Amino acid sequence: MADGDPPDVEAAGPRAVFDGGVTARSPAAPGRPHRLDVLIAGGGLLGGLLLWAMNLHGGPSHLGLPPSLTLVALTAMSVAELMRRTAPMTALALAVPALALDIGAGTLVATVLMFTDVVYAAVLYGPANAARRIPLHSVLVTVLSAIALTAAWQNPQVVLVIISIALVTIAPAWTGIIIRNHREAAQAAQLRAEQIALLAEIDRTQAVVGERARMARELHDMVANHLSAIAIHSTAAQSIDDPSATREALGVIRENSVQGLAEMRRLIGLLRDPKTADRDEEPAATPTLDGLDALIDQARTSGGSSGLTFELEDARSPDGPGAGPKPTAPVALAAYRIVQESLTNALKHAAPGQVRVRIAHDRGGALTVAVRSPFADRPGPRAPGSGTGLVGMRERTALLGGAFEAGPESGPAGRVWLVRAALPAAEEEEQR
Repeated sequence: MADGDPPDVEAAGPRAVFDGGVTARSPAAPGRPHRLDVLIAGGGLLGGLLLWAMNLHGGPSHLGLPPSLTLVALTAMSVAELMRRTAPMTALALAVPALALDIGAGTLVATVLMFTDVVYAAVLYGPANAARRIPLHSVLVTVLSAIALTAAWQNPQVVLVIISIALVTIAPAWTGIIIRNHREAAQAAQLRAEQIALLAEIDRTQAVVGERARMARELHDMVANHLSAIAIHSTAAQSIDDPSATREALGVIRENSVQGLAEMRRLIGLLRDPKTADRDEEPAATPTLDGLDALIDQARTSGGSSGLTFELEDARSPDGPGAGPKPTAPVALAAYRIVQESLTNALKHAAPGQVRVRIAHDRGGALTVAVRSPFADRPGPRAPGSGTGLVGMRERTALLGGAFEAGPESGPAGRVWLVRAALPAAEEEEQR
């Protein structure tokens, strides 16, 4: 047998297809014989001729056929060997009558050995249905031959003949199916490994994209509020020729600069590797809903010169038996950032008037955040980066499974810009 043969993409035909966990080898397309098949066929032919020249063949003809016909059978079997990989079923169809002719004319060992290799190759390289049938047929042929020989030839040597038939038919066929199954299992395992690697790469890419989006939201929410306040008061300091107003504006600018740097330091601390981070430089605490009062006070300071007033209405139930569910840290941070971004947008875009922030629990227990500011329909181009904050707020809400809406609407005091988010506030259960 010749495999051991290394798999060859060109000669083995189309690649096995994976379908539902089962590999199926397509029949090899006709083409030029594989170089290894040429060597096998040539070696078998030369070996058979050498045996014939040395008069080492099986003996006299069993059916009265000329012994020279064994050379015809040898040649036909060599041709079948040439097609063992490119056309395995055609090779088998040619090899069976060649073997019958060889046995009838006297038998050359080289012809029989090449026949076993053709059977093996037909199972290994042939279609899947043929690979299933050939081993069963080889068993059937051996059993029928054993019955016929035992009935016709009452001689103990019949056992050796039956064993020889089994070695020529059953052994190569079942060897081929075993190797084929191992190859298909290896191909299936390789394909599964490739699929797992692809899925892992997709997950990694999605994780990187998601983390970049999260960092972009955090950077925008932290920096935009403070930079807006700095821009407003620096403009006021340049345009108002009043030393006291200029000092007040510079104080607000300094305060926002310090706060912005502190929040940037917190984010950088979160991005550092905890094993290499300096223990003396712990990041600042994550903003919570308890910091809304300070956020409103900061907005009052920044928006006072623009005619804006700010009011916070905290309608959440106080702590106690009837208190609403306590929001988780991600929900509290999202609510804080939504209020912060809404106040920043009000400072940049709202008309003079009252900005009202309301935070409460609805009947379903969700935490609702609503920010109303006077709507200003200003002509002209939008400021660079306009709309980025709304995208970030919508993304934060969607990641928590909440609902978000923003846009102008009519109210008793005229048109207002409404930002509303409903965030699921899961109860943080305590061990009792």
